[in-house]
Amino acid sequence: MPEGEIVAQKEVRLSVGPIEYEDTGGDGPTVVLLHGFLMDSSLWDQVIAALSVDHRCVAPTLPLGAHRHAMSADADLSLPGVAALVGEFLDRLDLSDVTLVGVDTGGALVQLLIAGGDTARVGRVVLASCDAFDNFPPGLTGRTLVRAGKLPPRLFGLFMRQMRLRPIRRLPLAFGWLTKRGDAATARWAAPILSRPEIRRDAVRMLRAAGADTDILLGAAERLPDFGRPALVVWASADRVMPPEHGRRLAELLPKGRLVEIDDSYTLIPLDRPAELARVVREFTPATDPAR
Repeated sequence: MPEGEIVAQKEVRLSVGPIEYEDTGGDGPTVVLLHGFLMDSSLWDQVIAALSVDHRCVAPTLPLGAHRHAMSADADLSLPGVAALVGEFLDRLDLSDVTLVGVDTGGALVQLLIAGGDTARVGRVVLASCDAFDNFPPGLTGRTLVRAGKLPPRLFGLFMRQMRLRPIRRLPLAFGWLTKRGDAATARWAAPILSRPEIRRDAVRMLRAAGADTDILLGAAERLPDFGRPALVVWASADRVMPPEHGRRLAELLPKGRLVEIDDSYTLIPLDRPAELARVVREFTPATDPAR
């Protein structure tokens, strides 16, 4: 795929509703990329452009507030529920030996998936500047969102209307400490919540569930030493939302863990340093067939 080209969106219907995803196809190693709260798969566009030359890249848009299709009324939108949805997604696409990559709350989903033992299709994991231990909801941004999620959906939509203004988006309580260079993406992610009442309802359900179980990643951390497959922890050295010491702790907990720090980036390394993130993921995944 030429650099900068956007992969066409596909769709798969899971038990709770339709999930959109990008899939470059190909027979290289499969990398599945997970985003965080109020983001969609476009977070990974530049990483996919770099990796898809010799990898199959799959990036779902999960029901975390920037999705475009509402979930069923009884859908479990708690963090464990969405992690289970990732497992169902891997099953439906029949993906195997995947490198599962998560940043921000996407990294929390990876931790919950492997801590729960649902690893039959996972060959290795990458945790990139993500929620961990007691940092959930993460930082000022996460705490602000969870508090706002206590509002009725209509009022939550009014609260989110502020995200149309760049000075508001760049505040620490919004996206200001999450990315140095990705403001255009953060503006785009707010659109479904602003225009779709059913997406606002999903977002409020998701945020309320997150606020009801803030110790969930502490429990997951206790089970991470049971994951004996290769693990790479990639952390932004200047991260102001995800403490850098959490990256070091995760790498120590995982039996085959290794830490790489990336400079000149905030939490959302896929936006701030996509080429560098693609490089370390490529070095971590199994070598492609030299004949290719």
